[in-house]
Amino acid sequence: MWTLHDADRGGFIFAPEVGLHENVHELDFSSLYPNIICTRNVSPDVIRCSCHSDRDDVPGLRYSICDERGYLVDVLQPIIDARDEIKAAIRREKDRDDPDDERLAELEGRSGALKWILVACFGYQGFSNAKFGRIECHEAINAFAREILLTAKQRLEAGGWRVVHGIVDSIWVTPDPDVDDEDREDLKALATASTEEVEIRLEHEAHYDWVAFVPQRESDAGALTKYFGKVAGDDEFKIRGIEARQRLTPPFIEDVQRECLERLNATRSPDAVLDCLQDAISRLHAGTVPDEQLVERNRVSKPLEGYSQSTQNVAALKRARDQDLTVHPGQDIEYVVVDDEKSSRDRVALAHEEIESYDASYYKTQLVRAVESVLSPLGWDRAEIRRELTETRVPELTTFVNTEDN
Repeated sequence: MWTLHDADRGGFIFAPEVGLHENVHELDFSSLYPNIICTRNVSPDVIRCSCHSDRDDVPGLRYSICDERGYLVDVLQPIIDARDEIKAAIRREKDRDDPDDERLAELEGRSGALKWILVACFGYQGFSNAKFGRIECHEAINAFAREILLTAKQRLEAGGWRVVHGIVDSIWVTPDPDVDDEDREDLKALATASTEEVEIRLEHEAHYDWVAFVPQRESDAGALTKYFGKVAGDDEFKIRGIEARQRLTPPFIEDVQRECLERLNATRSPDAVLDCLQDAISRLHAGTVPDEQLVERNRVSKPLEGYSQSTQNVAALKRARDQDLTVHPGQDIEYVVVDDEKSSRDRVALAHEEIESYDASYYKTQLVRAVESVLSPLGWDRAEIRRELTETRVPELTTFVNTEDN
């Protein structure tokens, strides 16, 4: 039971510090789990071997690993080497004065394909019906990963950097304000030292002018995979987890959220972001937002008969059935919400239909939610945003009434 307690854990996670952090660097361990398999010889045929049962090779789990080379290493090492060569080719292409976009897309596609093969090899070790897997391998890989991330954290902090977030194979750091600049170690040198210590390459993934970590919806704790940041020396934002990265989000909501990010970057002012929201809401209620900008694209998970509640998806599927359109599980269905108060098929209109009007109140709620994602790292929640919007509208209404009276 104690072994299960110690072993049944995933990768190590440092809870993100909610808020906006200036001058942030992201570092990633290259192909961490596959490289753990190869550098630590983790394989079903050699872990917890009888010939070395007295050894404690896996940190915290008291598992032994045989000195004989495991077959999983022979399977994965060529794939890791091939991906490293492709990543090097990507860097060379990007460094050219005139990068070939088509060539880059090809290389990145090949790198991505190999990445998912490697990820699947790790996950297969924890699959209960795996013919060539073993749960102890899955546990051992996670144990090594936790130890490696802790080692990197300690070395970075000792070098004058403060960790603001870390998850499985990535770690975000910013200069520790309590350490003088002349006493702070070079980040590249620290990454090199960590690479040599753990035998897995720690790469500098990105430098951001600032990064904002988003809190959870119903808690002040940081959401592990929701953040956005301005890439240093570039016009791009890196966005993860918030509405602009979600496939369901209508283009109008995405565009407004990205404009809010631009204003936040330029001003660091919540007022500037709220002005953007106010303008978008005004356009919604004026009916000037094109219907195609409000289309939601949702994936169908089961046949119409399999749903028990009257969701927007169900309403859309009913409309599709009425028009003899077949939408199979796994396919997308596109629609505009025209009256979210209804539960019938009149709740939505399919994207190809002629749409007389849309539900402005529904899309306003989605706008406020998207802007909350942008402002929540600064301490603003949905209630405060709505209150601020109401307060800014009251004077405008009073002015209108006084003018009419006069």
